[in-house]
Amino acid sequence: MEYKVLAADDEVELLDALELYTERENIKLIKADDGAKALELFKSEQPHLVMLDIMMPVMDGFSVLKKIREESKVPAIMLTARGEDYDKILGLELGADDYITKPYNPMVVVARIKAQLRRNYDYKEEKGTSDIFMKCFDLLLNKIEGTVEKDGRRIELTKKEFLILELLMRNQGRIFTKQQIFNYVWDEDYVADDNTVMVHISNLRAKIEENPKEPKILKTIKGLGYKIEKG
Repeated sequence: MEYKVLAADDEVELLDALELYTERENIKLIKADDGAKALELFKSEQPHLVMLDIMMPVMDGFSVLKKIREESKVPAIMLTARGEDYDKILGLELGADDYITKPYNPMVVVARIKAQLRRNYDYKEEKGTSDIFMKCFDLLLNKIEGTVEKDGRRIELTKKEFLILELLMRNQGRIFTKQQIFNYVWDEDYVADDNTVMVHISNLRAKIEENPKEPKILKTIKGLGYKIEKG
């Protein structure tokens, strides 16, 4: 079963980064950039959980939660850039189940989401073999063992190379920007002119491509980012 989480925040780039983490937990992130859209999506999508930033345009998070509580007891997590006790008390009195202060670590947010899903639903993290192995062209990636084989031959990757490859193989055909890849792999702030991702992509190509200068698997999409072709 796929669980749906409605996440409302006018800082859309934060939600885009968070989505990379929720996808691998079989959690669909439904995104809204203002309170009014969040309320519309709540009614149409019927999510299992809502995550609301307090400071949003059109309607703030408190107003959205108040409207939701008129018709639903869906679990709610509040987000705020402020750490004031007043905000926490007001959110909890309106019916919030948890509270997270920004900036946040996406892995911590996912852990909080999963805790609420376990508490309120029959959420399980059991994974079948289809979640363990990924195939693309002549590559086979094993998530549990952290290994990659090419034509049956083991390829030695660094941890970060493995994470980049796992992200792209799990989303074959989808383009990821350098910032999205960086946010997924590195636990630090992204610097726009940093060549870190490009260097790791180059090293990864040298290990998985027959001809790294003319890659057939890991493609560069000019001006956009990188993707792994479906194969």
